[in-house]
Amino acid sequence: MIRTRFAPSPTGYLHIGGARTALFSWLFSKKMGGDFVLRVEDTDRERSTDESVQAILQAMEWLQLDYDEGPFYQTHRFDRYEEVIQQLIDNDHAYYCSCSKERLESLRNEQMANKQKPRYDGCCRDKKLKSGELENMVVRFRNPQRGEVVFNDLVKGEITVSNNELDDLIIARSDGTPTYNLTVVVDDSDMNITHVVRGDDHVNNTPRQINIFKALGVSIPLFAHVPMILGEDGKRLSKRHGAVSVMQYLEEGYLPEALLNYLVRLGWSHGDQELFSVDEMQQLFSLEGINRAPSTFNPEKLSWINQQYLKTKALNDIVELVKQRLSKNGVTLDDDLDISSIVDLYRERVKTINELADSILYFFQDFEEYDPKAAKKAFKEAALQPLQLLHDKLSELDSWSTEEIHAVIQNITEELGVNMGKVGQPLRVAVTGGSFSPPIDQTVEKIGRESSLARIQRAIEYIK
Repeated sequence: MIRTRFAPSPTGYLHIGGARTALFSWLFSKKMGGDFVLRVEDTDRERSTDESVQAILQAMEWLQLDYDEGPFYQTHRFDRYEEVIQQLIDNDHAYYCSCSKERLESLRNEQMANKQKPRYDGCCRDKKLKSGELENMVVRFRNPQRGEVVFNDLVKGEITVSNNELDDLIIARSDGTPTYNLTVVVDDSDMNITHVVRGDDHVNNTPRQINIFKALGVSIPLFAHVPMILGEDGKRLSKRHGAVSVMQYLEEGYLPEALLNYLVRLGWSHGDQELFSVDEMQQLFSLEGINRAPSTFNPEKLSWINQQYLKTKALNDIVELVKQRLSKNGVTLDDDLDISSIVDLYRERVKTINELADSILYFFQDFEEYDPKAAKKAFKEAALQPLQLLHDKLSELDSWSTEEIHAVIQNITEELGVNMGKVGQPLRVAVTGGSFSPPIDQTVEKIGRESSLARIQRAIEYIK
């Protein structure tokens, strides 16, 4: 059975690159009817935090990247790593090393001065040191000195690395804790991982890990190294390019399915198709279809995709998200207030839930300023008379209903001998602050008597 895994380090939030790796791994397992495993690589005790673990789990849940097994935590498996390290020592595939930091630093400086690749020189390789014989000893893997490592990367093709380019890496620190290249091999073997999908910053680790797999005599998974994501300036993606926490996109009003759609197209394609349902992604995705070249993160494209999803997502779902956003903005909504028609009208014009909520905020609270273009066009001196008449006649209404409000507007246009735009548009800008809204009679009715009259008076003073 196909088994893939996503194995983040909880030293920060889940970012765009990590989310894309998780998505590709998840899609491949789903398509192949396999299992997707979540593993938390938290052996870096100084940098790993519970807060980061929770942020990763929340992001996976929001993106609906469900896992079949896990989360497994490496810090719960130290006994297993210790057992494997001892096995490698007993079988002469690893040895104790007593080289000091000072010696290693001096060696490194000398090699760099001679324009050599910095690497451990095997000083303790044949000393046969025993556990506890000296202080601060580490354990190093005895890497083969001859031959080469050849593996077929499912994205990059065949990769060959000579063993004499690899040094004897540390697999256990002086305090006994295991290092990444050891733990990842043990975990992938114990968890029967068949395919490792990860960022191509791990390509250099793969030959080292393959040699450890061989030394343990266990099955070696297939590897698919995904090219990195770049900013639009061609440099590695960072916070200034928009490489923020995945959960930040929730805060900014993006839909999870839109973000997944954007991520799947960030380095993978199916003809010219841009929009994919999750089912389509699972049916069409293949590791071989991943591009070999780096991808460029484009915030505008993400916003465009989000806009497409806003237009087509079930209206009730959009309304609920807008209500949540309005609540965060301090707006208290009556339970019986139906804002579906307002949301439906505005969702064609915005790119995020936040923009949608902001666009209809005028229904629930006063705005600070008018849209400059709308005010310049609608608030000419000629608008004073219709606005004053509107204020006077609306004040006299017994029933504050759409029908009554419509009748007032209609009567004023006839009284002044002007078209509806000369009355309706100044009124619209007066009560909403902008030039776009649902039908103006409905808008004024929903805003309410007190707020509508106060805003019309404010517009009159503004023009004067």
